[in-house]
Amino acid sequence: MISSMTGYGKGVAENSNFSVEIEVKSVNSRFLDIFLKLPNSLMNREYEIREIIKSRISRGKLSVILNLKNTGTADKVSLIDKDKLKAYLAMLKEIKKASKITEKLKLEHLVFNRDLFLQNDKDYGEEVFKLIKEALESALDNLKKMRENEGKELAKDLIRRIGIIEEKVIEIQNESKQSANNYFQKLKERMKFLVEDVTNYSDRLELELALIADKSEITEECVRLLSHLKFFRKSMDKDEEPGRKLNFLCQEMNREANTISAKTISTEITHNSVLIKEEIEKIREQIQNIE
Repeated sequence: MISSMTGYGKGVAENSNFSVEIEVKSVNSRFLDIFLKLPNSLMNREYEIREIIKSRISRGKLSVILNLKNTGTADKVSLIDKDKLKAYLAMLKEIKKASKITEKLKLEHLVFNRDLFLQNDKDYGEEVFKLIKEALESALDNLKKMRENEGKELAKDLIRRIGIIEEKVIEIQNESKQSANNYFQKLKERMKFLVEDVTNYSDRLELELALIADKSEITEECVRLLSHLKFFRKSMDKDEEPGRKLNFLCQEMNREANTISAKTISTEITHNSVLIKEEIEKIREQIQNIE
């Protein structure tokens, strides 16, 4: 089943004392890369939060932002970070001096700077972590739902392009049956024109021309390419995480298309091979976003 690596999810959980809001954003990545933004009071829970995410998501670059609010009456007063306040005041004085600003420093210039205040960094217990897990699971559910919906749209486009390639391969098969024989006959006529007494070389000529015509045979490549297309469809429907497999199949399909183009003696087959490679390249671009 195809799922995109791009998505967004949000989850909220709260009780009478605390409120937790978690946002998860996901973009393309070859591996699972998790960036967590947590309050200082929850840094000791980072490993557990990462493990929950890893159990639900396998690929993608995730940005996870967790906001925890104390909605109760206790422990709501923020403390001043005196060291930061002194450094901030010194910096403001330097700025005023350098820019020759005469305006007086007011309290309002300080109170809106959240970095100057320390939240109570107590080690929250299971009550809070239970809310975190609830909000995180909800955010991941929403993220996966969005990724699956986008994956369905990707699947429609991939199936359409696979169908185009399949049509071109069938056209190539039909054309190759005629082109090989026509090429053989043209070579034969050409050789008769170049060799005055072709009867002396009749058997050898037939053999050489047959070998040349055989080298242009592309039946095996067409069969393998159709087999890859069939396996591609199957992987889209059956595999839980088909991204890497589909990318490998694209490489194999491109290899067969290149071989067909190199071996063929038909201009029409060459043109169809080019069209096939164009569709394969578009598919490869699309599957970079598949989990």
